[in-house]
Formats: sequence, structure tokens, C-alpha cells
Amino acid sequence: MITQLRKLLPQLLTITLFFSLFLASCGTDSDPSMGSLKVSMHDAPIDSADQVNVSIKQVEINRDGSQDGWSVINEPNQTYNLLNLINGATAVLGDTTLPAGTYQQIRLVLNETGHNVVVDGQTYDMKVPSGTNTGVKLNVNADIEENIEYEVLLDFDAAHSVVEAGNQQSGVNYLLKPVIKAKSQAITGAIAGTVDPAEAESMVYAIQNSDTLATTIADTSSGEFELIGLEEGTYDVSIDPRNSDYEATDTTGVDVTVGETNDLGTIQVSQGSIL
Repeated sequence: MITQLRKLLPQLLTITLFFSLFLASCGTDSDPSMGSLKVSMHDAPIDSADQVNVSIKQVEINRDGSQDGWSVINEPNQTYNLLNLINGATAVLGDTTLPAGTYQQIRLVLNETGHNVVVDGQTYDMKVPSGTNTGVKLNVNADIEENIEYEVLLDFDAAHSVVEAGNQQSGVNYLLKPVIKAKSQAITGAIAGTVDPAEAESMVYAIQNSDTLATTIADTSSGEFELIGLEEGTYDVSIDPRNSDYEATDTTGVDVTVGETNDLGTIQVSQGSIL
């Protein structure tokens, strides 16, 4: 019996080795290559409010474009003051690994409550007419590649998302109707600079072909500003002081290159004529 086993031992070792290699090969083929996705949010600000607070429940992504293709990538369940997300500041809504492939849409699911706007120191709750159940869907067409981080930048436009309803007699109400644009950080650049003096409290706009594509408020202490998420091209930068003692000024022909920040240096705004 022992002699027979010794004769069969080389065959058994060969079979064992074959199956080990086979299983290892199967495991390699079935494990998908992984990339990573980061979803960040910034704001196009609103001049008529002190705060715009939005409560986001979760972030989902869709790979195959079907209703059943949604999967949750993060559940922040957190309130964000959009007016803090200006001049290059962003909030990370999700950062995860995903199987390589093309993902068509991102969906933000908002909480039913927790949204409010602060105007002249008074807080008003904002109702969301739609979007809490189905979420806010955004087309991204993100190509996730192995060992590469893909970043999607969501521009939450507070100025167009906050809608005032009612009147002083019936009572002022506010609605939240999210207006959001999604862009890949890989295909955008930025414009930066400093408005002097800072006390001009300037709004800063990036304009292309008469369309305002990015907005921010220069820092009221330093005058610094940054306009992010701009696609490559040439822009006009408009400085519009909120302090009526100063006059608006424009800088034309500002070039934006992917992955770079065009620093305009110091832009001087002049005081208006004193009559």
C-alpha cells in the first residue's frame, strides 16, 4: 500500500499544483481593477444672504445608466454652509474606490429637513419642492481607471438655488431648488488674484461670451480671490465692488490652462468721483 502511494505521489503533486495555479488564475481574472473617485463641492455665492445651509444625506453613483445601477458611495448626512465654500475652498462629499469603468451619473440625496438661509441675521427654513426622494442627478461620465484618482467638482450655485417666495404681508418663505454643475478637476483650471483695497468687498466674475461661468467674493480682509472649475479658454474677469464708494473694473483676455492657476496679481479698484 505504501509502495503504491509512493508511486502516485508525483502525480498527486502535479494535480495539486495544477489546481492551485488554476484557482489563482481564476482569482486574478475575477478581481476587478480598482480606481478611486473623489466628489467635492464648492459654491457660486449669493450676495443677499449671510448663510445658505444645505443638508446632504448621501451621494450615489450610477455605472450603467439604469435605475437599478445606483450605488451609495458615501453618507455624509451633514449640513454645509455653501457660503464657506468660495475662493477655492471645497467640501469633500465622498472619497472611495470603485471598479474601473465609466460612470454616467452622480446623485445627491438631500435630507427632508435641515435646510435654511440666514438673511440680515434672521434664519428662514427652506423647503425642497423635489429632490429629496429621487435626488439631484448630475451627468459626469467619469472614466475610472486603475490606480488613478478621478475628482468631480460640484458647483452648487446658491444664487440660483435659493428662491424667495411670498411677501412681507403674507410672510417671506424660501425654497431650495438646487442648481448644480458637475465638472472633472482633470479638465479645469483656475484664476486667482487680489483686489485692492479689500474694503471694496468685491464680487468677482469669470465671463466668457457674455456668460458668467464662475463667481466668488474676494476675501474682505485680504482681498484675495480664486475662481476654480474653469474649462480651458479665455475669460474676462469682472470686479464689482459691493461698497458703493468704489468703481467696477474689468480685466480682459485672461487665459485658463488645464491644471494651472493664472494669478493676476493685485487688481486695483478706484474710488468713485466725489461730487
